[in-house]
Amino acid sequence: MAILLAVSGFLGISVGSAGSSFGDVIDVFRGRINMDSPEAVIIRQIRFPRVVLAAAVGATLALGGLVFQALLRNPLAEPYILGISGGSAVGAIMGMMAGLALFPWVSFLAFAGSMATLALVLALIAGRASLNKDALLLGGVMMNAFCGAIIMFLISLSQSGQVQHILFWLMGDLSLVDMERLFILALILPCFIIIFVLARPMNLLLMGRDAAMAMGINVRVVTSTLLITTSFMVSVVVCQSGLIGFIGLVIPHIFRLIIGPDHRLLVPVCLLGGSSYLILCDLLARVLPAHGEMPVGIITALIGAPLFIFLLWRAKR
Repeated sequence: MAILLAVSGFLGISVGSAGSSFGDVIDVFRGRINMDSPEAVIIRQIRFPRVVLAAAVGATLALGGLVFQALLRNPLAEPYILGISGGSAVGAIMGMMAGLALFPWVSFLAFAGSMATLALVLALIAGRASLNKDALLLGGVMMNAFCGAIIMFLISLSQSGQVQHILFWLMGDLSLVDMERLFILALILPCFIIIFVLARPMNLLLMGRDAAMAMGINVRVVTSTLLITTSFMVSVVVCQSGLIGFIGLVIPHIFRLIIGPDHRLLVPVCLLGGSSYLILCDLLARVLPAHGEMPVGIITALIGAPLFIFLLWRAKR
């Protein structure tokens, strides 16, 4: 998987509508080409940050889907199940309509919206003896529906020039990244470490709450830690990329079928596999249109939805 990620990243940096060869990429990073040349600017300041962002977003969404599927013991769970995407979109659209700069103000509002949504969902199940998966699913669905209504209301109020930008962002947009904004992605690295450390408790949670407690696991602490950590890292990448779906559904499901249910293996594999997958999807989004590019969320939906339907059909045979 590490080799696949390296190959995907190299392709993402090398291929594009502007045209450049594999040799140009090697020469740029070895300093053999003038850094002020058009080829070097495109590779270092446009394609490289975009590939890094795609890798971070893909890894986060795939890992987030894996965690939610383990917590809720539901193969249909994914990072948006708690309404995090809807809350992020509401906050970001409010910032765009207010004329704020995309970073940091729109990103901050998107993060605040996602955290507010999470707090509301958790408040719905407060006081229960355990973190009920059905209550979480229902609360997430209801919050997503409510946030979707707010998004449509805000779009109807926005000016004509803002509508296209907002809709493009809602479908997943990796084109606005630059090197100065990539530092915020460092916030997700501790989240990856926490999830990997809790991989064994996730295995025990699959056996049920009582069995996990019998094995010495503090179910409430582990579940709450995973829930908050995953929600935080997903909100961070959604601030930067917009709404990109189906990665958290498809990638964990595929690798669970291939290597089994052990999260000590699934966590690093989903991290690397999700990164490679979104890099390649973004590459298709850049090269398929004759002019310009399309939102990467369209590519992930076109690939992910039929693939997931096929996996469901195969599981029923």
